[in-house]
Amino acid sequence: MSQRLPALPPLTRIRQRFDRPVIQNPSAELRRQLDAAGVAFRKGERIAVAAGSRGIANMALLTRELIDWLKAQGAEPFIFPAMGSHGGATAEGQRQVLEKHGVTEETMGVPIRSSMETIDLPPLEDGTPVCLDRHAAEADGIVLLNRIKPHTDFHARYESGLAKMLVIGMGKHGGALSMHHLGVDGLRRVLPRVARQVLAHAKVRMGIGIVENAYDETSLIAVLKADEILAREPALLDEARRRMPRLPVRDIDILVVDRLGKEISGVGMDPNVIGRMYIPGQPEPDYPRVRMLIVRDIGEKSYGNAIGIGLADVTTRRLFRKIDFRPTYENLFTAGFLERGKIPIVAETDHEAFGYAFRGCGPLRPSDARIVRVRDTLHVAELHVSPAVLGELTSDPRIEVLGGVGEPFEEDGSLKPF
Repeated sequence: MSQRLPALPPLTRIRQRFDRPVIQNPSAELRRQLDAAGVAFRKGERIAVAAGSRGIANMALLTRELIDWLKAQGAEPFIFPAMGSHGGATAEGQRQVLEKHGVTEETMGVPIRSSMETIDLPPLEDGTPVCLDRHAAEADGIVLLNRIKPHTDFHARYESGLAKMLVIGMGKHGGALSMHHLGVDGLRRVLPRVARQVLAHAKVRMGIGIVENAYDETSLIAVLKADEILAREPALLDEARRRMPRLPVRDIDILVVDRLGKEISGVGMDPNVIGRMYIPGQPEPDYPRVRMLIVRDIGEKSYGNAIGIGLADVTTRRLFRKIDFRPTYENLFTAGFLERGKIPIVAETDHEAFGYAFRGCGPLRPSDARIVRVRDTLHVAELHVSPAVLGELTSDPRIEVLGGVGEPFEEDGSLKPF
């Protein structure tokens, strides 16, 4: 479909500065905390190390450090995927998810035991089932390693972190289904109760909680004994919320996100950053307010899982061709929030996508258009902004102007690389 695109206003590259607490040597910090935690492991104990699907900074480095430390205590560790229904809800798919994060048998020096089989732990008093990965259940002990951060679906005392890994990650596909079918209110109320049940009946020895800064860097590591996990995780979540990145302005006419992906957010694009939840019955964030959202591409490490594409208003043929619908839909229906998987308007090029976005905004002069472009929702320190946005930020001491972008489009209608 041909359409006339209003001339884009000139874009300017800017950098916003966030507080940047960072651990310079994450391996040394993890080892120091492991030594100080006082959790004992006996020689020959088989210890299951839970590894998730999130793109945690230094994930392979920290996992290997944990493995080496357990070996030094005389334990015999192995790794198992703790990621609910991710990886297409298959054992091989979940192994591949770990591999894309650099967690392989070769790099870790231990076996990876991937299975979708679970055992049943005692259910809650209301009959809610409680599942546990079979390999973890057969081990002599379990150690969790996961990032703690605000969740993409709900806000509560426990969001994305160790408690969620106990219930949904280690519960595999069945655990994910049993929780997500309860909806957001169920997740808030029931997930902590199931986590307590897992801690009471599984051989969890400790959990390692990781908090990252706004630059996707390791900024805090906490080694928690099993009986400390639920007591201390809420404070770590609060710290993660304080350190997370966000866009520098509230009102945006057109937000361009260069890529979505599971390695970026559990929903492809973090709703806490783009200001869109799209969960029936749940209030939308009040920051930022985005009129039209364009998502241009999908990250390679997402392996075609395009969950979250429904958070956009316009996408491109480039992204659409890369969608692997099986893992996308498995993830989508397990989570239960179907709006996030609906296909938006598909433009043949980025140039055409802007045309649709302008039309979606209604009467809007290009000179007045508030446009923001980011790489993805994990990396919002550097942005491209239009003059209407730049004018609002010029007096902000956290903003550094890096220079004009120049002609934004290639000859084929694609935006030039960020």
